[in-house]
Amino acid sequence: MPGTRLDPIDRKILAELQADGRMTNVELAKRVGISAPPCLRRVRTLEEQGYIRGYHAEVDSRELGFEVQVFAMVGLQSQAEADLVAFEMRCRGWPLVRECHMLNGEVDFILKCVAPDLSTFQSFLTSELTAAENVASVKTSLVIRGAKDEPGVPFEVLEERLARDA
Repeated sequence: MPGTRLDPIDRKILAELQADGRMTNVELAKRVGISAPPCLRRVRTLEEQGYIRGYHAEVDSRELGFEVQVFAMVGLQSQAEADLVAFEMRCRGWPLVRECHMLNGEVDFILKCVAPDLSTFQSFLTSELTAAENVASVKTSLVIRGAKDEPGVPFEVLEERLARDA
């Protein structure tokens, strides 16, 4: 939350939970150097303030049969706010679209999509994405392999910046 200051213990709690969201509160408290009851209160406050948005399992999409990952760069005919919001809402309804980001530049949106096979993605591309209202262009890039997929933020960079500015 803008304007809310996190102390070093809060930041350590966030870093530890980002690395391992399944640890018990007792283990988390031990790692951050406080007892369990205040640790739990801090975690709940961080959740309420929106610093922690949820807890998720990291699943292996290929193990589950989703062999195809594609980035789709989408250009819209109109960039009026209502049209941008309408496209974002439509993306939320497409199960194959796992991420949707509005960009600045020659592309309006980039979508991260997964599919079990190329024919499933092609069907989505031709019957849903390119056919969607206000979509002017779509360019796709098939992922060959991923070199890094690191969720969250680099807490070590935050700590270095705070130490430098202190």
